[in-house]
Amino acid sequence: MPGTFTRHFDTPVYKGTATINTGLFINGQWVDPVEPATIDVVNPATGKVVTSVTAGSLKDVDIAVEAAKKAYKTSWGLKCLGSVRGKLLNRLSDLLEANADEFSALESLNVGKTFTMSKMGDVRGTISVLRYYAGWADKVHGKTVETNENKLAYTRHEPYGVVGQIIPWNFSLGMLSWKVGPALATGNTIVLKPSGITPLTALKFAGLLNEAGIPPNVVNIINGYGQTIGDAISHHPLIETVAFTESIITRRKPLRKAILKVITLELGGKSPIIIFDDADLDQAVKWASRGIFFNMGQVCTAGSRIFVQEGIYDQFLAKFTAAATAVEAGTGDPFSPGTLHGPQVSQTQFDRVMGYIDIGKEGATVHVGGERHGEEGYFIQPTIFTDCKPEMKIMQEEIFGPVAAVVKFKTEEEAVEAANNTSYGLACSVFSQNGTRALRVAHQLHGHMYPCDGVVNCSNSYDISVPFAQSGIGRELGEYALDMYTQVKSVHVNIGMKL
Repeated sequence: MPGTFTRHFDTPVYKGTATINTGLFINGQWVDPVEPATIDVVNPATGKVVTSVTAGSLKDVDIAVEAAKKAYKTSWGLKCLGSVRGKLLNRLSDLLEANADEFSALESLNVGKTFTMSKMGDVRGTISVLRYYAGWADKVHGKTVETNENKLAYTRHEPYGVVGQIIPWNFSLGMLSWKVGPALATGNTIVLKPSGITPLTALKFAGLLNEAGIPPNVVNIINGYGQTIGDAISHHPLIETVAFTESIITRRKPLRKAILKVITLELGGKSPIIIFDDADLDQAVKWASRGIFFNMGQVCTAGSRIFVQEGIYDQFLAKFTAAATAVEAGTGDPFSPGTLHGPQVSQTQFDRVMGYIDIGKEGATVHVGGERHGEEGYFIQPTIFTDCKPEMKIMQEEIFGPVAAVVKFKTEEEAVEAANNTSYGLACSVFSQNGTRALRVAHQLHGHMYPCDGVVNCSNSYDISVPFAQSGIGRELGEYALDMYTQVKSVHVNIGMKL
């Protein structure tokens, strides 16, 4: 039978014990994989292995899909009232809230973010998202459509059935809720793959499903690698729709495999921040710092390209430098009360970010940072580049680390053109006290082929009731996410037509 992982925490911010099962969660049970395999889980703050979890195979995906298909037909889907699904989602939220500290400790241990951030951001956000979609569960309605007096026509918004979900590592619990919440609320059953390097909170979440009363088979969670489990989910013939959040680099194979399915993609970003001369400078500095250094820069909407109008460029750079230096001073153990900045999630990610920094040094100027922090773990100094040119890789490619490029501009038109010079913007921030200009610029910003969420006088700001832009296909959050998990069926009823 699958093993368990128990960790005793004796830290200033959390003293307690966290326990998870390390197996596969299929059919409401913890099971071993058909083909024995494991994945090491590493603490990014130390670089040391903390445990191993079971890794699934293609055969395990087949078993999970069959289980989910059975649940959809017998105990969920159209067999379960929306009001009941809502109550169960609320019960799941209550259990998560009761175990908030344990979830927060696991997230910090596995991902490297501070305990406070895990608790106040990831865990609290997950609870809110699940409760939000619990409220929607009995409010997914069709319409009656007027045709003629001899026919009744109406629409139904029906679940797809079995959906596949692939979760990233940067917000491993939060992204789980963004996908699981609307999928369950609308009656779908799920086969979900957490990130192979950050599976701990997903496994802890699985342990609450039975206790919450979610019927067996409805949610199945399979640990594993993207090239096996992710690929199998993407092209499985019985999975009707696939939602995944991946980097732009890893998107191509899953996209090719899932091309005949309904798919929801979020594929990363290279988001601009535009700061005009009339901006509230201190607020712009604080928001820009949050925009790039939040979660160690491992955010798809990170404001990694900062365009500053020439009249305040020098002042901004001085204050932004001080902000980065303060973040550097607060870099350290995620379980220490004063920590502001944790490690990158893995050795691979550390090497990737440092590689981009080295590339940037070949043409741009490292204004501050640019080196490893400390000798243990995957810590990187908050880094600011200046003297950047549009064609540079650090200006065009997603680094996914605490690395900002600051560029001076003169006119509004110049700023808009430079900000739009990217394949995937995803989000844009505009700082100005002139509301007309701020909105005008926000409306003009976009990514190549993809829409771009506009944010005025703040950054990395979202609300669960407002749709979140995808640098790919579809929308998450808000009512719009429900459309990703329902299909519209038209029904025509003859009540008097004669041939």
